[in-house]
Amino acid sequence: MSGRDLFPTSLRLLGKPVVVVGAGRVAGRRVRALLDAGAVVTVVAPEAGDDVARLAAAGLLTWVRRGYESSDLDGAWFAQTATGVPEVDARVAADAEARRVWCVNASDHETSTAWTPASARVDDVTIAVNAGGDPRRAKALKDAIVLALKTGLLPLRRHRRGPHYGPGRVALVGGGPGDPGLITVRGRQLLAEADVVVADRLGPRGLLEELGQGVRVIEVGKAPGAHTATQEEINRILVDEALAGNVVVRLKGGDPYVLGRGGEEAEFCREHGVDVEVVPGVTSAISVPAAAGIPVTHRGLATGFSVVTGHEELAELPARPDHTIVLLMGVRRLEHSVKQLRHRGLSAETPVAIVERGWTPQQRVTIGTLGGIADQAARVGVANPAVIVIGDVVRVSPFAPAHFRLTHPAALTHPAAHIL
Repeated sequence: MSGRDLFPTSLRLLGKPVVVVGAGRVAGRRVRALLDAGAVVTVVAPEAGDDVARLAAAGLLTWVRRGYESSDLDGAWFAQTATGVPEVDARVAADAEARRVWCVNASDHETSTAWTPASARVDDVTIAVNAGGDPRRAKALKDAIVLALKTGLLPLRRHRRGPHYGPGRVALVGGGPGDPGLITVRGRQLLAEADVVVADRLGPRGLLEELGQGVRVIEVGKAPGAHTATQEEINRILVDEALAGNVVVRLKGGDPYVLGRGGEEAEFCREHGVDVEVVPGVTSAISVPAAAGIPVTHRGLATGFSVVTGHEELAELPARPDHTIVLLMGVRRLEHSVKQLRHRGLSAETPVAIVERGWTPQQRVTIGTLGGIADQAARVGVANPAVIVIGDVVRVSPFAPAHFRLTHPAALTHPAAHIL
């Protein structure tokens, strides 16, 4: 029997009498699963392993301490035989067949009237796998499905909503710098559950193409001088969709709490009685420099760094090459920022890197010095989205000119660079 003649189903055994014949290791596993399903379990065996003995001592099952008798199946809804003695198991299976009681015969799956699949639960989803009578194969497949569910590779979105489901909720998910592979496992899992995705322009856009049919995407991305929605409108969308009973994912670039107004959105949700979960993301302030081989701290070069948006905050920062400055959204005001840092005393020879569209196939790295970077950026047409790194850590980049570099790395594998 290959399993083609099986009719897959699930049994509801809550409060139903179940008989397990045998009390060894296999029986112990089956008994625990039956108890988890709410069955009233009777174990028939002259001796018991530790698992069954402990459960019996705790009063969670009835242990009949003798060999099997046909009358043990009277009134049973389900039977499991696992004595390890094929003749005894076959007798139990035959008695069950005569009484029209479903029976799993651990000694001979070919003659079982029921098969126990490899099973697991993820949230309220039950996975059960039969694999032609090969339990190790079934377990391997089950584990692979569980992993895919837990990592968001399979859709978890609910299509039927019962009264037990509860109200909608909001998740503020940091999607990282744009590469779909850099979102967290929890973020991807929430996308697999989402009814509505409220998407930013700089989030991992490729993941939107993987959303299940019927998932609504609401675009609220902000670009310089062109805002699709105000922050107040975004806040209201999140709350209204959640109050309508939806699982809402606010998919952001980077981290929702790093210059992403995630704090404002979370506060607004809580003020309106909406449950909100915050999922950190890989912030572009650190990850985009890393894409160009630049650590924001490096032993002997920099032990600290500051992240700013390229505005008034520069006046408050340490102005020395051993303290890394990371400018976000700073391209438009680059010339002003350079003047301010030079006025603060930072040398014109301080290394600077501009990383455009980090972690995408269009990534470009421009490296120069503080004294010439503004002209250089204008000459090559640097544009947002971009991250600007100022400080000696730029010397570590494999894109740095030879007279900048501290080391000489192997052949570059990064996208093209523009260097003076």
